[in-house]
Amino acid sequence: MNRSDTFEISPGGLFHGALRVPGDKSISHRAIMLGAIAEGHTRISGFLEGEDTLATLAAFRAMGVTIERDADRVSIDGAGLHGLRPPVAPLDLGNSGTSMRLLAGLLAGQRFDTTLTGDASLSRRPMRRVTEPLARMGAWIDTTAAGTAPLHIHGGRALTGIEYASPVASAQVKSCLLLAGLYAGGATRISEPMPSRDHTERMLEAFGCPVSSEAATVTVHGGPTLSACDIDVPADISSAAFFMVGASICPGSDLTLRHVGVNPTRAGVITVLRAMGADIAVLNERRQGGEPVADLRVRYAPLHGVAIGPEVVPAAIDEFPAIFIAAACAEGVTTLGGAEELRVKESDRIATMAGNLRLLGIDATALPDGMVITGGRLGAGTVDAHDDHRIAMSFAVAGARALGPVRVLHCANVATSFPGFVELARTAGLGIRGT
Repeated sequence: MNRSDTFEISPGGLFHGALRVPGDKSISHRAIMLGAIAEGHTRISGFLEGEDTLATLAAFRAMGVTIERDADRVSIDGAGLHGLRPPVAPLDLGNSGTSMRLLAGLLAGQRFDTTLTGDASLSRRPMRRVTEPLARMGAWIDTTAAGTAPLHIHGGRALTGIEYASPVASAQVKSCLLLAGLYAGGATRISEPMPSRDHTERMLEAFGCPVSSEAATVTVHGGPTLSACDIDVPADISSAAFFMVGASICPGSDLTLRHVGVNPTRAGVITVLRAMGADIAVLNERRQGGEPVADLRVRYAPLHGVAIGPEVVPAAIDEFPAIFIAAACAEGVTTLGGAEELRVKESDRIATMAGNLRLLGIDATALPDGMVITGGRLGAGTVDAHDDHRIAMSFAVAGARALGPVRVLHCANVATSFPGFVELARTAGLGIRGT
């Protein structure tokens, strides 16, 4: 897979035409996981061929599941809820926090031991947020003293459903416990401060597992039989967000993004950008495999600063690096609060974004749980993505509006979520080169 470590962007680009970004990463992960433990043959179209999702795929192959790939189509012969086999080596999940946290729940109920490892970045990310509630269900998982990977999951444990009030709205925590709940006695009930993305609940129901959802509380009962089904993965709104911002900030832009997943628990970027004055039309709305899908037409419009409250954070958590670029190009001040979760992503996205924006001449102040950005003119310069794919792509888009060339260092991990980003961005009109 092509991995450019440095992006070089020339100013003056605009975004035009029509394109489809790669498949949704969150849905691709979950389709592999549930297809692997279902009964029968699952077919997935639109699967994201990114390093994170391929790590999930490889993990289930290592546990004896037959999975065939043909471009963005995947076929899975499900092993059933209790048909996974012990892997002969630790499962290396690369940079994928979704893989590690969700697999921790799914594997906590197996009869065999498993070890989950990852790269240096993943090995710094907090895992107690899943291992502690799993322990309350009866799981036995060893971590480092800091509560990080590698995770050593001891099999053969009898899990019991619990009621868990998550202190944060996190789809990864919720999904981990729902997957563990499939193997637990009784009901597993998770409540959150506000609803997080609900792809796991929707997909469990597509595979025939009843799920009860009320407000920000979700319940699943142990011991269901999952039945294979066909999954059509929509384009990832998190990947589309970079192009939405690019078209919004570059004069003359008129871009249509096709077949984008617009699940309301993920569409916060549309809400925020529209509040800033963005011209975004949601067209041809439809449903695919239980997920709402639409085409998005985005045209340039002058943006203004807004106050972003914590109520929108769960629905836009992965898109804030791109939103920060929109704020840097808007007139006035944009503030964000209630987003401390950004501190524990692939990088500390609050500190990294604020520091890089200042390097390009933007007044950006990092807060413990957010940021204050005063819009201005982006200057030329070199910034460091700190091996964070979303930081890298955000500053690639920012380069189109800069006063001079922008170089973005340490971009190789873009391949984890958006293979072919440079080529697709160039097709859309961005003057970008990967080296």
